[in-house]
Amino acid sequence: MENKTKNIGLDVPYPEKTCTDAKCPFHGSLGIKPRTIVGKVVSSKMTNSAIIERETRKYIPKYERYIKQKSKIAVHNPPCIEAKDGDIVKVALTKPLSKKKNYVIVQILEKVN
Repeated sequence: MENKTKNIGLDVPYPEKTCTDAKCPFHGSLGIKPRTIVGKVVSSKMTNSAIIERETRKYIPKYERYIKQKSKIAVHNPPCIEAKDGDIVKVALTKPLSKKKNYVIVQILEKVN
């Protein structure tokens, strides 16, 4: 059987399922850039979309300490990946898909049952 997935330029495994989504980086025509972010899926209630939360640390020179900051990002969730709430995912930068979505999920690093 022929593998009909394309090389997306990142070292990530191909999804086991196939899809017909035009905005899927593996099975569609969407190109991605090599900038990736790791985050946790907070909400996956929307169709083909998810909200991820990433945590960063910022250094405050006055107090010589770090603070934790959280930010939420809207991402495209292709049908072949289907990330659920609580999953740790890797997302890649892409062209703007809608008003708020500029990222697409390319890999699930840790699944939550």
